[in-house]
Amino acid sequence: MPRFIGREREIQTLDGVLEQVRTATGEPRPGQCVLIRGRRRIGKSSLVEEFLHRSGVPFLFFTAAGRSAEAELAEFLEAAAASALPERDLLTEAAPTQWPAAFRLLAQVLPDDAPSVVVLDEVPYLMDSVDAFEGVLQRAWDRHLRNKPVLLLLIGSDLSMMEALNSYERPFHQRGREMVVGPLNPADIADMLDLDPAAAFDAALLTGGLPLVCAEWRPGATVWQFLEASLANPISALLVSAERSLAAEFPPHATAREVLQAIGSGERTFSNIARAAGGISHSTLSRAAELLAGKRVVSAELPVSLRPSKERRYRVADPYLRFWLAFLGPHMAEVERLRGDLTLARIKERWTSWRGRAVEPLVRESLARLLPDGDLPAAPAIGGYWTRSNDVEIDIVAADRAPAAKRLLFLGSVKWLENSPFDAHDLAALHKHRAAVSDDPLPLVAVSRSGVSCTGFQATYGPEELLGAWRRP
Repeated sequence: MPRFIGREREIQTLDGVLEQVRTATGEPRPGQCVLIRGRRRIGKSSLVEEFLHRSGVPFLFFTAAGRSAEAELAEFLEAAAASALPERDLLTEAAPTQWPAAFRLLAQVLPDDAPSVVVLDEVPYLMDSVDAFEGVLQRAWDRHLRNKPVLLLLIGSDLSMMEALNSYERPFHQRGREMVVGPLNPADIADMLDLDPAAAFDAALLTGGLPLVCAEWRPGATVWQFLEASLANPISALLVSAERSLAAEFPPHATAREVLQAIGSGERTFSNIARAAGGISHSTLSRAAELLAGKRVVSAELPVSLRPSKERRYRVADPYLRFWLAFLGPHMAEVERLRGDLTLARIKERWTSWRGRAVEPLVRESLARLLPDGDLPAAPAIGGYWTRSNDVEIDIVAADRAPAAKRLLFLGSVKWLENSPFDAHDLAALHKHRAAVSDDPLPLVAVSRSGVSCTGFQATYGPEELLGAWRRP
C-alpha cells in the first residue's frame, strides 16, 4: 500500500518551494516560509516527514507540546542536537535561555550554500506559552533566518490560530504562504481501500478521510467487517482519535463539549441544542457555538433561498467526528468491556437513516467540484433549504450566492438507499417543494445511490459520477 495516497499534490507543492530556495542560494534573501494547517490527526506531520525523507536535505524538526516556554526551548535544543544540521553543536554548546537568542543561533548554524529545512510543529502551543512569540518569530525571520537558503515550515492544528498567524495587523502577516492539508477524499479512499464508488462514500463518512483510521481498514473489507474489527479493539484509531483530538482542543471548555455532543446526537436548531445540553442559557450556548465554529468543528448554516432567513442550523463539520459522536462516544463503556457487538447492532439499526443525512454535505461538495458539465452550469453556491417546521426541506439548492441569493440555478434531492432507486414519488415531492421556494420552473436534479427509475430531470448523478469529481486535477 502506498504511504501517501492522495498527498502527491502537497508533496509537489513543497518540492516546488524548496526548489525556489535551492535556486536562490547566494541571493540576499533566499528563505521561504510555508504555514501548514489542518485538523488534528489529518496527517500533517507525516506529510512533512515524507517530504523531508524524499528531499534529502538537512533539517531540524521540532514539535511543541504545550509546556512552559523554558521547557519548550529545552526540547527545541534537544531536537537541534539530534538534527542533521552541519553546525548543530553550536546551538547546544551556547545553550541560549531565550527564544530570540535561539533563533539567532539557529540562523548561524544553517548552511549558507545549500538548502535546509526547519520545521516547527504545533506552533499554536508556542503562541500560547512563549510571550510575544509571533513578534519574536517575525523579527528572527526578517533579520536572520530569511537571509539563509532555508525553508521554514510552520505546522498547526488549531485552524483559527494558524489563520490568525498570517492575518492582517499580526506580526507575521504575509511572511509565509499557506497550505491547507485536508482529509483523504473519497477517490483517495477508494484507491487506498480497493472499494467501489458507493462503498468509498460510506468509508468517507465513517473515517472522515483520516489516514490513521483508513490505515486500519483492510482493503476490500465491507463497512460491517471494518466496524466489527474496530469495535473489538478498544485502542483502534476509529475509537480513540476523536477523544484525543477533543481533549487537545477543548480541555477547559466543558460547555463546548456538551454542546458538541448535543449537535452530534442529531440536534440542529439553537433551542433543541440548548435543551439537549442540559438547558444551558442563551448566552452560554452562543459563546460555545462561537468557539466551536471558530475552531471549524461545527458549521452554522442558513438555508439558501431568494429570501433572507434566520433559521440557522448546526452540524458537526468533520464526518468522522459526526459518526463518533452519534454512535461511539456515548457508548465507549460497552466497547471497553468487550461488548462492541451491542454498539455494532445499534449502528446497524440506525445506519440507513443516519447515512442519508450525513452524506448530503459530501454530495453538495462533490457537485461543486463536478460542475459545470454537459447538463448543469457551475454553481457559485450549493446548499440546502428548510423551514422552521421542516414541512419543506430541499437537499440541494444551487444559487449565484448564499445564503440570500439573487438567482437560483437548480434544485435537487438526494436518495442514498441501497436497492431503492429515485422514483416518481420522490420526484413529486421535489416538485412540491420547488413550488415553495420559486415560481420559476427551475431545473431539477436527482442524486441516487441506486439509480433513477423515472424521467423529468435536467441531470442525474450516482456514486460513480460523484467520485469522478474528486479525480479531477
